[in-house]
Amino acid sequence: MYTAHTDRYADMPYRRTGRSGLKLPALSLGLWHNFGPDRPVDTQRAILRRAFDLGVTHFDLANNYGPPPGAAESALGEALKADFASYRDELVISTKAGYLMWPGPYGEWGSRKYVLSSLDQSLTRMGLEYVDIFYSHRPDPETPLEETMGALHTAVQQGKALYVGISNYSAEQTREAARILGELGTPLLIHQPRYSMLDRRPEDEGLLDALDELQVGSIVFSPLEQGLLTGRYLDGIPADSRAASDSPFLNSDRITEDLVQQLRALDDIAKSRGQSLAQLALAWVLRGGRVTSALVGASSPQQLEDSVAAIDNLEFAPEELARIDAVIKQ
Repeated sequence: MYTAHTDRYADMPYRRTGRSGLKLPALSLGLWHNFGPDRPVDTQRAILRRAFDLGVTHFDLANNYGPPPGAAESALGEALKADFASYRDELVISTKAGYLMWPGPYGEWGSRKYVLSSLDQSLTRMGLEYVDIFYSHRPDPETPLEETMGALHTAVQQGKALYVGISNYSAEQTREAARILGELGTPLLIHQPRYSMLDRRPEDEGLLDALDELQVGSIVFSPLEQGLLTGRYLDGIPADSRAASDSPFLNSDRITEDLVQQLRALDDIAKSRGQSLAQLALAWVLRGGRVTSALVGASSPQQLEDSVAAIDNLEFAPEELARIDAVIKQ
């Protein structure tokens, strides 16, 4: 029988999400990878338990997370039943709908039929009556935004979601989504973009500015850039790494000599701060408070512990930020 650590809230900082009453931990656990039938169940459970013991109260999923799609939600459902049933009110659980889940014209994108059917399936897999945050995972170029946002509003009205969010939307699309939801009476809570030291599009394309203006929260995915910012590639491509596999998210062509030199320079900056490269990368996206939370994955409790240790030093001197920018732009 799992019993959560009594001091689980002692160290983790919690940040208010936009103008809502909901606070999220600075670091949240993403179940994108490492939660499915190809991973040991005991390891999955150990990661979730360790996360909660460290104050990570937010578990982030999507209908297609696995592999195969749906597996991560099913794995979390089993863990919730076995370990977290008595802690449900201390957890923030989110899921999304947008990517392909079943055959035919109603199995992906942003139609009302797909979005609400997907949520029902997600709740069944997780054994839940509601999720705390329900996202539109990507904009649908062929469905009116009013329809997709209306489906999110309906999920709240039905009591199947407490808050709603969007992911992978541009700044302009975010403003329009927020307007529609505001008129419906279900405020846009949060946006989930990809953001890291190596991928600054939310800054460059004005998304972070839009979120500031709208008072909408943000939770960033891939802050470690699919593992590039973990230190694994400082000496090239390890044989057991994601870049050495057939992963669609990171391939060996990305690991150039110039990139390796950048990573080594960033690692030197991390060491000067008493951090690992991964901790530096997480602290960087959380700097200044513009980002509400950063999503981290984990293949072991120890990897998760290393990520969570980033909260020990989230402050940057101006010269440190300048050094990082100089490395990235060289």
